[in-house]
Amino acid sequence: MTSRALTVGFDLDMTLIDSRPGIHACYQALSARTGTYIDCDLAVTRLGPPLEDELVNWFPADEVAAVADLYREMYPTHAITGTLAMLGAREAVAAVHATGGRAVVVTAKWEPNAKLHLEHLRIDADEVVGNLWAEQKAEALREHGASVYVGDHTGDVRGAHTAGAYSVAVATGPCDADELRAAGADVVLADLTEFPAWLESYS
Repeated sequence: MTSRALTVGFDLDMTLIDSRPGIHACYQALSARTGTYIDCDLAVTRLGPPLEDELVNWFPADEVAAVADLYREMYPTHAITGTLAMLGAREAVAAVHATGGRAVVVTAKWEPNAKLHLEHLRIDADEVVGNLWAEQKAEALREHGASVYVGDHTGDVRGAHTAGAYSVAVATGPCDADELRAAGADVVLADLTEFPAWLESYS
């Protein structure tokens, strides 16, 4: 077991949680509410970047901010209960705590909704910071002293490196293992079930 008490950052969507079913349902409800077609199946294949980056594909640019607010308002009703914990998510956080360390979730998701997911799924994060994407995540990682950041997207790799943190990538999201390695991930795991063993060997 590592001798250091680490602070480990975790991404949320497709790292700790499989939010595709919930987000799909929320996009369907948003489409019905606004009368605007959204290819919900396509949208959930590219989770990671900020919501606005997806909405601009379906709505005029001058409507995106207002639609994003509406989506976030609708989200607790449509997206929380349909979302599942990723395989090994609770165990990964528990492994950090077992070392005496802290687990900090840093996500592009709107922070209140991120917290609802973690509470519903009983994933015991010490801190949750939302509304940060890619290199912006370095702000929270530095603030909380995270020396490791775990994520599923090339944007998470960039965030880790910008913060000077060790990038642990999991190939459970839209980016495959080769993409994650090419982006500069320090290690690529198939999923979070491999994380406790990796953490034990990390020093």
